Amino acid sequence: MENKTDILSLTPAELQEFIISLGEPRYRADQIYTFLMRGAATFAEMTNIPKKLIEKLENTAFIASAKQVQKLTSKDGTVKYLYEMYDGEKIESVVMKYHYGNTICISSEAGCAMGCAFCASTLGGISRKLLPSELLSQVIQSGKDLGERIDGVVLMGIGEPLDNYDNVVKFLRLVNEEKGLNIGLRHISLSTCGIVPRIYDLAKEGLPITLSVSLHASNDETRSALMPVNKRWNIEALLTACRDYFASTGRRISFEYTLISGKNATEQAARELSAVLRKYCSSMPIHVNLIPVNAVKERGFTPSDKADIAKFAAILEKNHIVATVRRHLGSDIDASCGQLRAKSAQNQAT
Repeated sequence: MENKTDILSLTPAELQEFIISLGEPRYRADQIYTFLMRGAATFAEMTNIPKKLIEKLENTAFIASAKQVQKLTSKDGTVKYLYEMYDGEKIESVVMKYHYGNTICISSEAGCAMGCAFCASTLGGISRKLLPSELLSQVIQSGKDLGERIDGVVLMGIGEPLDNYDNVVKFLRLVNEEKGLNIGLRHISLSTCGIVPRIYDLAKEGLPITLSVSLHASNDETRSALMPVNKRWNIEALLTACRDYFASTGRRISFEYTLISGKNATEQAARELSAVLRKYCSSMPIHVNLIPVNAVKERGFTPSDKADIAKFAAILEKNHIVATVRRHLGSDIDASCGQLRAKSAQNQAT
């Protein structure tokens, strides 16, 4: 796709400029944009576009559309997709169905460089960052396949969104485009393992999204063992950035805490977590989302039992920290992101 325009990464205004540069009238851009938002994967699908324009588009542009390779549907209604991108890279998306609408969890990179010890997404490292169009296409193609509107987006799939900062920010503006999918930014959550400088950058973007911070430990020793990013930006630096982000944006932050038996799920860890959050974040509402670890074969970690999870949550609540336990959706279809990609890579290698 070298030297061709990534047409799905263009805003409506940018698309108009591109179409005019081809010597075509401005209104053609609106026609093309409508087809793109409906999930057209080729220019030939744009049936009311003149053949000469289609030829121009095929010579100058490409559609980075996600191609469905595999689809799994859980008994709870959760749907998981394995998508292939234009260059053969595979990524995953998961649509979760709630009473208030459909939320999709999308990938931001093909693989992940962060190396978190409990995560399937890091298996095999990172291949490349995804284009804005490739993030957007996951939403478009999943909605098209289901025949249903996608109401919310979570950037918590394969990859670290803030490691792909510019493309992710462009995606956020594209998915919010009124003429396009028009998904409200307040219905979008971005999860980060803690790239501190980018948290400060994000605060300046004026995007009223929800920031979710993957904390997963109550002290630096444990967090560095689980999350190598902590060796560069430790808990103090991360929580200070969170406090400053809230002060700048007024947007609530959710802290993600994966509970791993024998690692970070003790009552002492709960007390320590309460203390460190109160120390750095007392000026903001504190919410901790407790997540029983997914049993990824290659990682060997096991989740805490329900009684220990309840004790952990109770200690946080006692210290005036709101704690919820994430409902485990799609457990029968390996809905933890990275597992289908890893299996696909293994199959190709054999």
